[in-house]
Amino acid sequence: MDIHRRIGEQGPPPFRSSRFFCVGSKWYFTTREGFDSGPFASRERAEIGLKRFLHVVQLLPEEQQLH
Repeated sequence: MDIHRRIGEQGPPPFRSSRFFCVGSKWYFTTREGFDSGPFASRERAEIGLKRFLHVVQLLPEEQQLH
């Protein structure tokens, strides 16, 4: 569990769980906005998928970025 504050957060850090979960033998990641992505063959592949997703979001113009 990540107990660190994110930029802009105030007060005690909220509860956070892992972004990764497994259903059957397939792995998924979830975003803060509640978007689930997958399936991936392994957790490692899901981690790569999340990194790619975050990279694409950073390339979006500011007004289109997920908040």
